[in-house]
Amino acid sequence: MTARLTVRWKGLGITLSVGLALLLLMDSCMQFRMSKSEIDRFFSDKKYKGTLHRYEVGKRTINYLHVGDTTKPVIVFMHGSPGSLSAFIDFMADSSLLAHAQLISVDRPGFGSSDFGRAEKSLAAQSALLFPVLKRHKRAQPLILIGHSLGGPIIAQMAMDYPAWVDGLVIVAGSIDPDLEPNEWFRGPLATPVFKWMLPRSLRASNDEIYRVKPQLEEMLPRWKDITVPVTVIQGGRDKLVPPGNADFAKRMLVNAPVKILLMDDMNHFVPWTHPHIMRQELLEMVKALTQP
Repeated sequence: MTARLTVRWKGLGITLSVGLALLLLMDSCMQFRMSKSEIDRFFSDKKYKGTLHRYEVGKRTINYLHVGDTTKPVIVFMHGSPGSLSAFIDFMADSSLLAHAQLISVDRPGFGSSDFGRAEKSLAAQSALLFPVLKRHKRAQPLILIGHSLGGPIIAQMAMDYPAWVDGLVIVAGSIDPDLEPNEWFRGPLATPVFKWMLPRSLRASNDEIYRVKPQLEEMLPRWKDITVPVTVIQGGRDKLVPPGNADFAKRMLVNAPVKILLMDDMNHFVPWTHPHIMRQELLEMVKALTQP
């Protein structure tokens, strides 16, 4: 009997060890971020060199990448969920953008090097945590926020919270309509301590912030009328993650803002990688419009 128990315990120990090793491997493979050395290598042969910056707000650390002439208009990129500032790394070396603007890409709370794995569940709190980026870099020049996926409602929240600091918005496949949020039953269980620890840190942070996003989008409903700056919405007709109806929502809700809707039938959710030229073109048009005398 003792020998059998010993064999069973050994088998259990091996199973747990293998399981833990697999979890660690998944965590290391699913981080959706670049290291500082990888970012430095990316810019090593570029005309404009990117510099990493960080600041603290309370117990939070926010990391971001800056490239370009500080006298030019500011474009701030906001990634989706999961993601990091490296989602826009190719844009950060785009010579046509850098000829007209300085570029910033942010690690949102819980992603990249901004307290990796520890999400901020509140969109309003994220807005406050990211506001110092605007405060540091906006002077007399215009500032444009561009957000992909969950980055869309976050830049809208920032425009609502800090209207004097935001001069334009570009929402790319943004999940902004609460009625179109999918009913994903698994997010609740995955947000509990029983299962949360099993997720890679990037997915843990992503699940934590998406799980409670619908009621926050509902709270934003009365405030869309407060946005008065130009807004461009880029949406794919084949987007399986964020329904195309989100573009219709933007047009319906932005009653006091000039709105441009680009609905591309052949485009999916991953616009920054499949159709970067569209984002580039719309950013350049907005910069030009905001800087014309």
